[in-house]
Amino acid sequence: RGNDGNRIGTRKMPRLQISLACWDYDRTRAIAEGSVQPEGIDVNYQNLFVEETFFRMLRNREFDAAEMSLSSYCVSLMRDTPAFIAIPVFPSRFFRHSCIFVSAKSGVREPKDLAGKRIGVPEYQMTAPVWIRGILQDEYGVDPASPEYWSGGEEEPGRDEKLKLDLPAKFRVKPIGPAQTLSQMIAAGEIDALHTARAPSTFYSQPAAVKRLFGDFVEVEKAYYRKTKIFPIMHTLVIRRELYEANRWIAQSLFKAFVQAQRRTYDHLNTTMANATMLPWQAAHVEEARRELGEDWWPYGVAPNRHVLDTFLRYHHEQGLSKRTLSVEELFAPETLESFRV
Repeated sequence: RGNDGNRIGTRKMPRLQISLACWDYDRTRAIAEGSVQPEGIDVNYQNLFVEETFFRMLRNREFDAAEMSLSSYCVSLMRDTPAFIAIPVFPSRFFRHSCIFVSAKSGVREPKDLAGKRIGVPEYQMTAPVWIRGILQDEYGVDPASPEYWSGGEEEPGRDEKLKLDLPAKFRVKPIGPAQTLSQMIAAGEIDALHTARAPSTFYSQPAAVKRLFGDFVEVEKAYYRKTKIFPIMHTLVIRRELYEANRWIAQSLFKAFVQAQRRTYDHLNTTMANATMLPWQAAHVEEARRELGEDWWPYGVAPNRHVLDTFLRYHHEQGLSKRTLSVEELFAPETLESFRV
């Protein structure tokens, strides 16, 4: 009460307003729609394709938080003053054996044939090619330094690396011509193969000219998981470091919200009274995912992903993208490394 005996009203603290850029994933939709709200935060969710989000965040830091390529984030940590800090949320995971394409003119028939070849990459530092090069090295003995890499736009000319790279001399990376695209080059046989996140348009328009290296990629990827227990992580969620430093609590708040949103997706997919997706055999897909990868087949957090992250960080260093092998703890806000227990 005040000196006059009247009750003093409790002042309500304002909620933090943040912008968040992320694609329209089923596992993040509850945050986009507002049915899951991070504690103390109002989210302006901007649904953008990943290429736009990455470009705008890495070049101009336009958002308070954003989905980000795991590789690009690791490259950014090599700067004197890193711009971002991540939380262990992984909106995108993808087995990448299906994303190795070869030209019918290349003579490439099996993975070992890629040694010494001309391989296209939209960007050398992209997460998908990092995983592909690492898998080819570990599983098939293809030295990542053996091929010659040609980088540039897959469907549109003029794409550059979003981050400046300082690679060891043994890695040969060259830009394609200003009017060229990787999609046309692989069809014409001007490059032998393509490591990418998106299937090139010529894979569909010129199927005789562009093939997958692994035609039976689903079975190959299942065998890879059974052997390694690795479901490759593609993207994480980053926060502008100055915002995080001023509000350390937001790392845990966002992490909890993303976990809650993902749990809702698990519940939807587990429902068998009606299909939550347009997949005719959704129940069979879910049962197969559970059988092959476990109940929590898309885990968030550090502990269940440590071996996946350790493998990626080794690849990142071996391929010249990080000056030393980063530790998992360096990637994420310390508040998210462990949780309280009752």
